Amino acid sequence: MRGLGGVRNAVRQHLVARQLDEQLAARFPTGVRLRVLDVGTGQGTQALRLARAGHQVTGLEADPRMLAAARAALAEEPAGVRGRVRLVEGDGRDTGVHFLPGGFDVVLCHGVLMYVEEPDALLAGVARMLAPGGLVSLLVRNADALAMRPGLSGDWDTALAAFDSTAYTNRLGMAVRADRLAALEANLAGLGAPLQTWYGVRVFSDLAPDRATVTPDELEKVLHAEDRAGRTDPYRGVAALLHLCGVRGGPA
Repeated sequence: MRGLGGVRNAVRQHLVARQLDEQLAARFPTGVRLRVLDVGTGQGTQALRLARAGHQVTGLEADPRMLAAARAALAEEPAGVRGRVRLVEGDGRDTGVHFLPGGFDVVLCHGVLMYVEEPDALLAGVARMLAPGGLVSLLVRNADALAMRPGLSGDWDTALAAFDSTAYTNRLGMAVRADRLAALEANLAGLGAPLQTWYGVRVFSDLAPDRATVTPDELEKVLHAEDRAGRTDPYRGVAALLHLCGVRGGPA
């Protein structure tokens, strides 16, 4: 995956890709072209990666600047990849305006819920898009670990306040929100797409400066350690981000 910038984003994108591919391989026959909806596609990193793998991908993005970035990235791809990607301007809470229910085998919603005050409508819209047996992939800020970053940075007032809150200020200075694993698990079960597995993302590297980079060899070591931690208790429970995978009609 090209152009991932600093180590924090590289860890996020590489780990989520690895985890997602693992779930796809476990649930769908090899070689099947899947219908993928990427809600909040951003600059299109995961959407383009999946299109390169042969899947039919629709990216839904409400921010015109992000949509323009995704279109610019798509324009640099070979014709075959461009033909497998459709980019749509729209809000994830209004999926029913753009798409038919049950129209996708996979729905991604990565890094979106933290910007939505009331996530229930968005999650319901995402779940409606899933075909029976379809996979939903959520990447959220971990509310159960909000005290980790300020605590490790020595910001004790913010750390103490974080224990009893789901609100926080991100690195861009925006007031956003986080989600608790138990609440999302209950929500997904109520929407008919119960949680099947979850991972931690950025257990060790969340404090790295945004533009901090490492050599390719060092990145491999970071990814190996982060991958192990993201699958192992108790480490995954204190990750900055949680990657949850649910299945439409799957076992509770």
